[in-house]
Amino acid sequence: MNRQVPVLVVGGFLGSGKTTLVRRLLADAQARGVRMAVISNEFGELGIDAALIGAGGTRMVELAGGCVCCSLSDALVDTLEDLRATADPDRIVIECSGLALPFDTQLHLYRPPVRDWVGDEACVVVVDAERWDEPDALFEEQVQSADLVLLSKLDLVDAPTRQKAYERIQKLVPDVTIIEVIHGDVSVDLLYPAGPRAAREASDDHAHDHAHHHADWTSAELRAPEGLDEPAMLGWLEAHRGVRTKGFVRVGGAIRVVQGVGRRIDLAEPGDLPVEPSLVGRVVVIRRPGA
Repeated sequence: MNRQVPVLVVGGFLGSGKTTLVRRLLADAQARGVRMAVISNEFGELGIDAALIGAGGTRMVELAGGCVCCSLSDALVDTLEDLRATADPDRIVIECSGLALPFDTQLHLYRPPVRDWVGDEACVVVVDAERWDEPDALFEEQVQSADLVLLSKLDLVDAPTRQKAYERIQKLVPDVTIIEVIHGDVSVDLLYPAGPRAAREASDDHAHDHAHHHADWTSAELRAPEGLDEPAMLGWLEAHRGVRTKGFVRVGGAIRVVQGVGRRIDLAEPGDLPVEPSLVGRVVVIRRPGA
């Protein structure tokens, strides 16, 4: 009998805190001696997320350039099979693009041959408490895919905003469990389902029909100018009006990590995160249609 491997699908809108959560999961796995594989699906051509996660010696495969629930669906199944054969992980995390539907990603876990060895699976959706009123239909569908919602960035909002975020999530998914997190700090044991899972259907019919709300979103890789101080660099980044901005720049001779959500853009020190020199000066900006 095949060894069953649990899979956690991590979804959420652009800039909600998914990568921060995955870094937390990786750190926990390394501390426990658990072999954890990460599949990251990034919207856009530049592999920023792999560098931000800082996977170290843990096996990581990044699917860049599309949505894991549609154009890269076959690549996902192939990648899962390759990971099982070459890395034999104890658990797998699939980090969806901020423009993907995590439920549709889960559907591919029912496809042969992966359905024969994928054990319990669950979908965790990260919601940015600052952006509880996000009007995008994709945001709502992502939340409705959740088995568990992590309400993030609570250190950046007041109590009334937190309450409004709770109320909207509960309106979208009345029975879902909501866990409050800051900087991805959550007990990993809460995220992996326990107990036996019902047998998967024998059918290979994985066809699904959903409106690809992310089809018209645009992703551009920009080259950051040299020699700017921090205020000037922030001004340059803000001028591009990205819903999500991420990458690495050099400010005053020092490398800074760019993390932008809407109008709020931070330039953080990388700390012990290794930064590939070829990524410095490259920034990915994801924009709404027509922006």
